[in-house]
Amino acid sequence: MTAPNITFQNAGYFSQLMVDYLNQAAKLKPLYNHFPTLANFNLQIQAKQQHFTAKKRLVLHDALVEQYKEGITPSAATLQNIALLKEENTFTVTTGHQLNLFTGPLYFLYKIVSTINLTKELKQHYPEYNFVPVYWMATEDHDFEEINHFYFQDKKICWDQESKGPVGRLSTASLDKVYEVFKGQLNAGNHAKKLKALFEASYLQHDNLADATRYLANALFEAYGLVIIDGDYAPLKSLFVPSMQQELLQKNAITEVEKTYAILKDYFIQVTPRDINLFYIQDQLRERIIWEDNRYRINNTALSFSKEEILEELQHHPERFSPNVIMRPLYQETILPNLCYIGGGGELAYWLQLKPVFDLHQVDFPMLLLRNSVLLATEKQIKKLNKLQLTWADIFAPANVLVQNKTAELADVSFDFASQRQVLQQQFEQLRAIAKQTDASFIGAVEAQEKKQLKGLTNLEKRLQKAEKRKNQDVLDRILSIQLELFPKNSLQERYYNFAQFYQEVGDELLDKLFQQLQPLDQDFDIIEI
Repeated sequence: MTAPNITFQNAGYFSQLMVDYLNQAAKLKPLYNHFPTLANFNLQIQAKQQHFTAKKRLVLHDALVEQYKEGITPSAATLQNIALLKEENTFTVTTGHQLNLFTGPLYFLYKIVSTINLTKELKQHYPEYNFVPVYWMATEDHDFEEINHFYFQDKKICWDQESKGPVGRLSTASLDKVYEVFKGQLNAGNHAKKLKALFEASYLQHDNLADATRYLANALFEAYGLVIIDGDYAPLKSLFVPSMQQELLQKNAITEVEKTYAILKDYFIQVTPRDINLFYIQDQLRERIIWEDNRYRINNTALSFSKEEILEELQHHPERFSPNVIMRPLYQETILPNLCYIGGGGELAYWLQLKPVFDLHQVDFPMLLLRNSVLLATEKQIKKLNKLQLTWADIFAPANVLVQNKTAELADVSFDFASQRQVLQQQFEQLRAIAKQTDASFIGAVEAQEKKQLKGLTNLEKRLQKAEKRKNQDVLDRILSIQLELFPKNSLQERYYNFAQFYQEVGDELLDKLFQQLQPLDQDFDIIEI
């Protein structure tokens, strides 16, 4: 097949907001500081180096050392990166993701590979600095239904479990049942055996979902020095106490976010802020903090605090306070010497609402980079595409457009009546001129006849098209079949399949090819043959 030439902008799967952001549209520039280019990273480095303190670096380093004691042996590369974080010339590139069961959709891998590859590129361009790839585990989320399953061979493998508090604290005790289901779906090959061992070591040998996810991500990426961080940790939360206190007392994040609406109203508002953008959490509890009747009340509970009581609780137990989607990015950037956040389109959409909040708290707003997107195609699938004479542009088109275009290509005669329609319109234009000269009352009749004739021509065009579809139905069915293989449920493959679907067949070749091909600062939609 010919070179893909598919970009984020023409792929047809990204919002207009993301397309305009990637094209650096002038109206969006007030929503961020620097667009992610190699040259602009120097500006971000200078700002972060000036504002990120040695004290924060030490707290961060010590927290990571402690977190890596939880049933995991970090690689030499990861240990070196953790040690480097104490140095004032070390910075991070970060991606974040939910604790999806067995990584969830494929794009979990693409996020982390993008992050690691960018740190390598930055080191080559700025050798005097160190760049550490970080995966931020979203351990404090509580939307269990979003993370409790993954798709393998079109089967939904689901974890049925009660969940009320932060998902990172959730017990993994019942995952043995999920393991049995997954194991039964795998083949007997060596790659499948490795997947079984990875699932078992991650989920059946760790007590909670945070530790299990850390083990899994480390097992996949330890050779590349990935550093995995859990924000649900008291020493790290202590660094964020001033911002949380300001949110409790002044409740001003909502007014800051609303400043972006004048620009974003032309697109969409991804997330809606609350009056107080903090949760109160315990092992089996994550509920909003609400200001009501001069008390801080914990939603759906009998818990409440006076102003003095909640400030005392915050000082002594910062781990009991959890930022929501509005405040979490601010928390991340407060505790990390971070330059760039790598995320999907939905994530970047809500980050673009947050710069005024960062400005209010005097925290550097990071560069925002859309993660790499990938279409994985097997050799067999590419042979099918070639046999059907399909280009990558064809296969990325919506199904109805693809069928219409291929029907026209396969037809023995043209059923595009554009030229006939133009001739017909010219004839009726002449008839209108005659009517004006003789009796203007006939113009209405002329126009009615014109409308009738054009409608008849359109109907004839549609009937001929249907006839051609019937004649070529077998080929069109095969075209739609291969498109559905590559775009399951008419969506991006990366949002549906789990990495195990491909790892079972090719093993480590999957990661090897991703690391070889993904270029984070490009805007190409990558197509990789495996």
